[in-house]
Order: sequence, then structure tokens, then C-alpha cells
Amino acid sequence: MELLLQQMSASAGFGGNQTSAYWTGGGWGTAQVNLRGLGVNRTLVLLNGRRMVNGGTGANAAVDLNTIPVSMIERVEVLKDGASAIYGADAVAGVVNIITRKNFEGVMVEGRFATSDESDGEETSLNIMLGTQSDRGRLITTLSYRSTEAVNMADRAPCALREVTPGELGCFGSASTPGGRAVYTSGPNTGQQINFNQTPGGDPKGFEPYSAAIHNVNSNPFLNAVNPVQTLSFSGFGDYRIGNETYAFTEVLYNNRRSNQIGAPGTIRDINYAADHPDNPTGESIRIVQRRLDEAGGRGFEQDVHTFRVVAGLNGLWRDHWNWEVAYNFGRTTGDDASTNIVNLERLGRAIDPTTCGAGVPCADLLGFGNISQEALDYILFRINNTGGNEQRSFTANITGDLFETRMGVIPVAFGIEHRKERGWRDPDSSVVAGIMNTNRQEPLSGEYTVSEAYVETSIPLLADRSYADLVTLDLAYRFSDYDTFGSDGNYKVGLHWTVHEGLKLRSTYSTAFRVPNIPELFGGIGEGNLTTTDPCSGWDLPGANPTVAANCQADGVPAGYVQAGGNVLTQTGGNPALMPEDAKTFTAGLVWDVPFVDGLQFTLDYFDLKIENAIRGVAGSTKLSACYNSQNLSHPFCSSDTFTRDPLTGAVNFLSAQADNVATETISGVDAAVYYRTELMGLDARFNFNMTYLDDYTVEPFQGAAAIRYASRITGGSGSYARLRSDASATLSGDQWQAHYSVRMIGSARDINASEDDLGYRVSNVFYHDIQGSWFFNDNWTLSGGVNNLFDKKAPFVQSWTDANTDTMTYDLLGRQLYVKIRYQF
Repeated sequence: MELLLQQMSASAGFGGNQTSAYWTGGGWGTAQVNLRGLGVNRTLVLLNGRRMVNGGTGANAAVDLNTIPVSMIERVEVLKDGASAIYGADAVAGVVNIITRKNFEGVMVEGRFATSDESDGEETSLNIMLGTQSDRGRLITTLSYRSTEAVNMADRAPCALREVTPGELGCFGSASTPGGRAVYTSGPNTGQQINFNQTPGGDPKGFEPYSAAIHNVNSNPFLNAVNPVQTLSFSGFGDYRIGNETYAFTEVLYNNRRSNQIGAPGTIRDINYAADHPDNPTGESIRIVQRRLDEAGGRGFEQDVHTFRVVAGLNGLWRDHWNWEVAYNFGRTTGDDASTNIVNLERLGRAIDPTTCGAGVPCADLLGFGNISQEALDYILFRINNTGGNEQRSFTANITGDLFETRMGVIPVAFGIEHRKERGWRDPDSSVVAGIMNTNRQEPLSGEYTVSEAYVETSIPLLADRSYADLVTLDLAYRFSDYDTFGSDGNYKVGLHWTVHEGLKLRSTYSTAFRVPNIPELFGGIGEGNLTTTDPCSGWDLPGANPTVAANCQADGVPAGYVQAGGNVLTQTGGNPALMPEDAKTFTAGLVWDVPFVDGLQFTLDYFDLKIENAIRGVAGSTKLSACYNSQNLSHPFCSSDTFTRDPLTGAVNFLSAQADNVATETISGVDAAVYYRTELMGLDARFNFNMTYLDDYTVEPFQGAAAIRYASRITGGSGSYARLRSDASATLSGDQWQAHYSVRMIGSARDINASEDDLGYRVSNVFYHDIQGSWFFNDNWTLSGGVNNLFDKKAPFVQSWTDANTDTMTYDLLGRQLYVKIRYQF
């Protein structure tokens, strides 16, 4: 499911998936869809036309696609324009409506096994579906299990790369060293960096001038290219006729997801040692900048998430042409997540203080690899446990039917009401709240809001049976929303549909949309995390450096010879209770052409233009730094001390702010095109599909008066890729007992928004992924299928400001060639 939606040409940016360590909205282990790249929280995901509760480990911003059983899916409808007037808030970028099967009788058992070309990343799934029906009712139930194994990042990217010399890539390790990187804080050597011994068998108290080439270490073996996920789900969908034209229906869904990730050993930072400290061999005051606890091994992260959803309602037919429905929808996600090998900073403080350690508190010697004892590690290392959840309750009532008939045709109408309550909470471990753990600090998060809505839709025929128009209709929709937190708002949609003749239809819509801040955006407490960031001042005094950047870095006090020691920067995040809803306006225009002189050929073309005002936005740290240092005389507002600060001794960025606000204006425009052709070829049924999205413009103005940031044709180093051109094409041939399918997906060329033209990895060429699949139908009961994804084992391209594995893991494939086989028995 996640691959199907994330690989659509209309998808861009990023969403959580197994090959990305950067999960969206705090939802570690979740999989999401991001239409237009506008953000997963601006794409509304529905199941059978009704909302789904958000997934994740608490107070999350998007639906987890892992919770929906694939075997139940009949089709997926994607509406790629603003639809708030029809579906309410969050449908700014569009709507993904997943439709489940309604009619199935019998038993279906399906098993699937997949593995990569490197014999890792094994995936196993088993699906069982039972269905029965009578003249009064239907019932379909499923039981599904899926398990995927990890792929270590070092097996796909042996080390982190950067341009060590002009035109040449080399390994560039983490500046968090196992020996300990320190800086002199007083005396004649103030500002100089040293590194303590990290060579096995070396001088336990040895130290030497710090050198990134000598002392930095490889973190890739402590990370995954693919993270393991295990899901178990049950679903049941049914209806029963209780009256002549009245039915009772229900939907039940339960999903348990267990996922885990690994991380590099924990880093201890900013610890001062006096010159006379017994562990300090330098004789001068120093500060440990970063010291990685390799003695403790890597950290572990794990999630256990339960999602439950039930829908119950009645529907029927009144007076032969009025359909009605009332339904109650309840969804709840509860999650536990844990982290291991986390340092308790309070205990660490006692363990390194010579006045408190030694009497019941083991002393911890951090200066030099291997000097810290196992007893000390046991004393300072902990497992932290967090809990959280999401809850959604809604009541809906809808009526559809024909209002009356005119000489131009029937005027249909649909109207209804909805009352919905959203709640989210997250309770971090008490030690995380207190800030005594060397992990991202978080505050408890809890919030809720309630909304009552009413809507009406209609389609009015304007012309009919004319020489130039078989039918022209005016489509109208309006939704009024009243929030207990934001007040009321109304949104509308106006559409014109012109059927020139049976084979040619023209269409155009103009609509308004909005998105209320989600619970973490609104109620989230202040948190901190170490995020991948590119510092433009790294190497500012080297030949060939950008003169504007060089002058600004020098003026900002960055010392000569400064080179960014590591890729992570401490970044502040958190909610903002002053946020207000975003407002959006969308215009689309297009056509559908059934080519008259070629049977079975259909062509569609649509232009889209969307503008979001008061957009809730937090600009990536790398982009903020780049905008600042590329401005004349540090004139950009991102240059303020509220945005970032630098260590006065080393020159390194030691703080960035990424809190969101209603400050941005976002505009996006482009073209969607699709071709569908079905014919008979050599006696075979042949189907051909082609879908393409061209992104003409995506511009973000971070706040009024700020220089625009242009994302179109760029890789953003943290928010995914916005290649101008994305496409997918497929061909399917079917015989009496077999079917063959071949598809090609293209991600167009793009440039790194944070890199210079001369940098390696500045430009990424077009990337093509080929997939092939075949099925053999032995008889009415047995089907055997097999295939290969990424047939030609296309490697992920190098991106200069990569997120992980030297590439944009939110866009390109890390797993490589994958082979799979599937067998199905149905009776």
C-alpha cells in the first residue's frame, strides 16, 4: 500500500517509510502519503469515505497506511485538488479514499515471500479472507500478518561520503568520537581541539590535536537502510437488511504494529573538566565537545502500536430516490515506544565528579576509549519508556437524491452534518521531561478539539443537447465548520463540466480549503533533537568558496580553517498554541479525451495551481543557514540569534530553531497528464498506462518580506525531492491462464538546494526504476505470482546534503533489487 501511493507521480516530498530514519510527525514506524509534496498532514486519507484515526506513538499528524489490510482493498481513489468543501479540513493537497471489497464469497489464503538481491531484507506475509452473503446481508473478514527484516545501512552505503578534495568523494565519519573530542577553554591553547586515545592498546591517557580524517568514526554500521516492521491485523466489514429498504452496517479494524530501529551509540556533549580534575591529563581546563559511548554499543528504538477502529450505522432508501445514512465512527491508537542505552546525565554528573564518586557511585572516566568500566556503564545507562495515543470520534448524517428535474436534466443534491472530536496525547518518560537524559528533550503533550460541520453539494445542468455541448453542468459545494478552538469557517467549491460530445469533456474548478493545526503543532511542548544539517560556513576560506558566503562567515566570527565536524545540529522543535488554520485557494482546469479514431485510447490533461496563506511552516535548518549566509551582509531575517547560534570557541552551529508558525505563503503549480489504452494484441488483452506530473513552481515565502525559497527542481535535504518531472508507465498483457506486467517509474533530475554548482552531488540525473511481475492461473483455485522490483538494481544517487546513506532516503530506493513470489488459493 505505501509503495503504491508513495510512487504515484503526484507524490513528492517525504513521508515515513521503512527506508527512512526520519519519520514524519513523530510517527516512528509509520507509512504515509504526501500528495504534491505539501506535507502528509495536508493529505486526507479516508477508508470507505470516512476518516481514519491518525497512527503512531501519540499525538500524530497522519494516518498510518500499515493499519489498512491490503487484501481487503478493491480500489484506491485519489482526488488531487483541494477538497475541504466536500471532506472538511486537512484536504488541502487532496484526498486518498481507500475502498474495500463489498462482495466476496468463499475463502482466500495468500502467502508472499520476498528478499533482496543481497539475500537480506526478507519479507513474509500471510493473508486469509473469508466471505459469505445471502439475500439479506454480506460479511467479509480478514486476518493478515506481515514481517520484514532489517537491512543494515553499511551493507548499502559502507560509510558516509563527502567531497574530501575537489571532485573526489571520500569517507567522512561522525565527529562524535569514541575517544572524546574536546576543546581547550582557557590558557594558551584556548579554542584548539584535541582528541583522546581511541586506538585499542594505545596510551589510555594519550591525546593529540583533533583531526576529522584521523578521529571521526563511521556510524553507518549502527543504522539501518531498511527498518524491520511486523504487523498483525484483523478486519470485518458487513451489512444486513433489517427492513424493506433499510440496512445496518459495520466496519471493524484492529492492527498491531511492532517496529524497531537502531542508532549509533549515545553521545555525551558539553562536559567541562577543570585543569586539576584527576581524569584530565592535559593540565588545562577543557570541555568535551562530543564523546561517543562505544563501550555501551548502539542504541535501540522500538514501538508497539495498537489501532482499533469501529464504524456502525444505518442506511437506506426513502421514497425511491432519496438515499440516507447515519453512522458513528470511533478510532483509537495507543502506542508504547522505548529507547535503550540512554545516558542519565544526573548520574553521569555524579560518576565524573571526584567529590561524589567512589563511595557507592562508580567513577566514570570519559577521557579515552575503554577507560569507562562496565560498572560505571551499568550505573549511567537506562531504558526509557514513553506512551501516547490518538483518538477520533465522529457522528455523520447524509442524504443524497434528486431535488427536481428541469428541461436540461435532473438536479441532484447531497447534504449532511458531521460532529467530530480529535484527541492526542504523549507522555514521555519522566527522565526525558526532566531533561536528564542524553536524548531529545520532550514535554508532555495533550490536546483536543471539537468541530461541528454542515455541507451541501449540487450539480446544476446549464445546457444540454446542443451542437457544441451535449451537457454543461455547474457543480457547487459548500461546507460550514465551527471549531471550539478556532471559531467558524466556510469553504466552497465551484466546478464547470462541459461535455462537448461523448468523447471530449472539459472541466475546471475553483475551491477554497483550509487546515487546522494538528494536535502536536498546537499543543506540543518544546523539544530538542540532533538533526542532519549542512553548514555553509564549512571551508569558507578555501579557494573557490562563494565570496558572499565567505564574507558573511568571516563577519560572523567563524574562525579560519573551520570545517563542519559532524552532520548533526541541536535543533529546537515544538508546538505553538497561537497557531491558526491555514487558508488555501485551488484552481484546476483540464480535459478528458476518448480518442475517436483509436478504440480504447483515453487522454487526460489537468493544470493545477494552489496557494496557501498563513501556512504553518518550519523551514529546515540547512535551508535557514543557506538563506542567511547567501544574503548580503547577513541581512536575511534567518540570521537572527533567535534562529541559530554558534559556539564562540569552535565556530560550530550549536543551536537551531525550527518551531512552526503561521508565517509562510506557499504556491505550487504544474500539470498532470495521463494516457490509458486498452486493445487486443496478438489475441491478448493489452493495457497500457502512463501518468506524469510536471511541477512548474513550488515557492515558499517563509514570512512576509522574506526572500522566496524555490523548491521546484530541488532536493531539499530534509523535506524530500521536488523534481520537476515524475512519471510512471506500465504495460499489462493477459492470456487465458497468465498475466504479465511491466512498469517503469521515473524521478526527474533535480539539484541540491543547499549545495553549490561545483559540488559533487549538486545535480542528480533522471532515475528510472523498472519492475516486472507475472502470474499463472493454474485453475479457478490456484494462482502463482512472482516478480522483481528494481529489476536493474538501480543504486540511489549521491546527494550532497543527504539525509542518510549518502542520498535522499525519502525519494530513492535503498533496498535495491527485490525478488518475490506469491501463491494464492481461493475457493
